[in-house]
Amino acid sequence: MKNNFAYYDSPIGLVEIQADKEKIVSLDFKEEKRYQEVANPVLLTAKKQLDEYFKGERKIFELPLEIEGTEFQESVWQQLLEIPYGNTFSYKEVAEAIGNNKAYRAVGNANNKNRIPIIIPCHRVTASNGKLGGYGGGIWRKKWLLQHEKDNL
Repeated sequence: MKNNFAYYDSPIGLVEIQADKEKIVSLDFKEEKRYQEVANPVLLTAKKQLDEYFKGERKIFELPLEIEGTEFQESVWQQLLEIPYGNTFSYKEVAEAIGNNKAYRAVGNANNKNRIPIIIPCHRVTASNGKLGGYGGGIWRKKWLLQHEKDNL
């Protein structure tokens, strides 16, 4: 396996962080550690920043990311990075922000394909009616993250 791995025990479960060279390529929730951890600088920085985030001290992540997707997906993910800590946008608002007013369903699909949740904050996107919609890590985690950010504004 060419990627390096690190693990972070968060309040919402074990987080597996993967880096390829010096960029974060994925963050995922796991039941147990699957690989040997590697103490490379970007993974150590990611763990430190996640720790600060979960303590309510960090509002913006400053990590090199390797995001790969279609041009549309990448535009959605870049827009997610612009959603302020503690705020939510609707799928429709994200679609409008990227200049594609009717693409709110495609925004939902792109959100679902985000491989770096929390850091690319897909949890901050909700339905227009305020309902949470889906979250790959489980809706309970999305609720927790939104409440955590609201509590630490």
